Amino acid sequence: MKPTENTVIETDHLVIGTGIAGLMLALKLAPHGQVLVIAKGGLEDNNTWLAQGGIASVLDGTDSFENHVADTVTAGVGLCHLGIVRMVVENGPRLIRELIETGVRFTRADANADINTKAAAATYHLTREGGHSHRRVIHADDLTGKEVLSALIRACREQPSIRIVENQTAVDLLTSDKFGSPGPASFGAPRCYGAYVMDRPSRAVYQIRAGRSYLCTGGHGRAYLYTSNPDSATGDGLAMAWRAGCRVANLEFMQFHPTCLYHPKAKTFLISEAVRGEGGVLKDGAERSFMEAWHPLGSLAPRDVVSRAIDAELKKSGATHVFLDIRHLGEARLRQLFPNIYQTCLQFGIDMARNMIPVVPAAHYSCGGIVVDDAGRTSIDGLYALGEVACTGLHGANRLASNSLLEALVYADRVATDVALGHETDDFAEADLSGADFDFVIPPWDSGTAVPPDEIVVLSHTWDEIRRLMWNYVGIVRSEKRLSRALSRISAIRTELDTYYWNYELTEQLIEVRNLALVAWLTVRCAISRKESRGIHYTIDHPKLDDRLSGRDTIMSSGS
Repeated sequence: MKPTENTVIETDHLVIGTGIAGLMLALKLAPHGQVLVIAKGGLEDNNTWLAQGGIASVLDGTDSFENHVADTVTAGVGLCHLGIVRMVVENGPRLIRELIETGVRFTRADANADINTKAAAATYHLTREGGHSHRRVIHADDLTGKEVLSALIRACREQPSIRIVENQTAVDLLTSDKFGSPGPASFGAPRCYGAYVMDRPSRAVYQIRAGRSYLCTGGHGRAYLYTSNPDSATGDGLAMAWRAGCRVANLEFMQFHPTCLYHPKAKTFLISEAVRGEGGVLKDGAERSFMEAWHPLGSLAPRDVVSRAIDAELKKSGATHVFLDIRHLGEARLRQLFPNIYQTCLQFGIDMARNMIPVVPAAHYSCGGIVVDDAGRTSIDGLYALGEVACTGLHGANRLASNSLLEALVYADRVATDVALGHETDDFAEADLSGADFDFVIPPWDSGTAVPPDEIVVLSHTWDEIRRLMWNYVGIVRSEKRLSRALSRISAIRTELDTYYWNYELTEQLIEVRNLALVAWLTVRCAISRKESRGIHYTIDHPKLDDRLSGRDTIMSSGS
């Protein structure tokens, strides 16, 4: 495909994003029309591919749905939506079985595995991660995401109704209210019917028109200086949805993974929570364990507690990192359980069997996002959101480890079921997407008088400034003064970028920096509005929980 600005592609379903949410959804939509899936970069350029730990689900006879629900709600600190939690947890085992049927090869249990041999999933090894009361994380060694995504890619390519195109960057959503009408005559609310998309090789911006569109674009960890996320995690879906008029919620809750490998040459490499699940202990430079003073679960405490404890330890000692000690397992067991982590650490001169692993927290996962209902619908007709880009109510103020891939699977199933049942208005999906059925015209992308960008270094500097602002002022520990400073400067950056956006031709870097600035601005505004410390959001000006805010999400709407 070599599009131009006059290119218009039509499809029944447009899936934006190729992580577990996007590809599982594509498979489930395949019986219901033509599915076009676009990837911003390659199919591996997403957080799913990097996921190490696994998928949390009740697969052991000694475990129960009630236990999983309770652990999730406890981690979420009073903000989880109980009905959503139950729905996600109870659908987990069925969808794990679907993955296995699709060809995912999860790690089998060996004779030493601590699982109930009478359980339905007794042939699979289950690990335990922070905040979990039981072993319930099914995994593929320590490369779960890679294994799951590889199987889904193979399955999608076998479906004649699914087309996947790489190196396509979504620019903005096509919504009816942008073109002089609230929607087709038979609809009262604005409706999404596709997106403007930039072909990265040619920079041409063209239209993809779709009966239904699905945002599966992942998170925005790249808004922070230190992150486990790939370069593609720039909040594109969240920013597009906000500009289109969707509501967003709980963006103050950016989860920091406690154990990112600390090494000058190691970029975004996580030490899986499963390492602590197998007995790994966090220690200071003098080899003293310190987590027991913070939580009864010690090093297996929920991620918000562990990250805050490490942050406090570093500030107290002046050290640049702490250590994770898993030496007691020995080389043979470590190589068996964590082959990728073991080999990667060796590449950086760290032998897990003989050396403690240097680690620091890093921005990892957003618990907030686009507000959706229990079927993944946004507030705009014809537009769904699922995966990390969405706020479903599952995670509350802090995500329980390995619930993210589970949520993506369950919501892919929920969205596809909603489409199959026809809860969306079918006559729109069957309309002539060329525009003949509408009382408005969708114009091609018009660059107007914009000229080629003169100094790309300006965008690089702006990106770096945003990330440093977010890390220093909107990080693990916050204050009203820091948040106020961040809001003032990010607001100014957004104004500068808007001027740049209208004066210069579109580039991929401009799209990403503009989106990052918007997401950063929304995050700071959410953080300022929450006058308490809850879960991931911790502020020294309001260090305690406010019971009056239990169950109250931070919801923002355009114009607010």
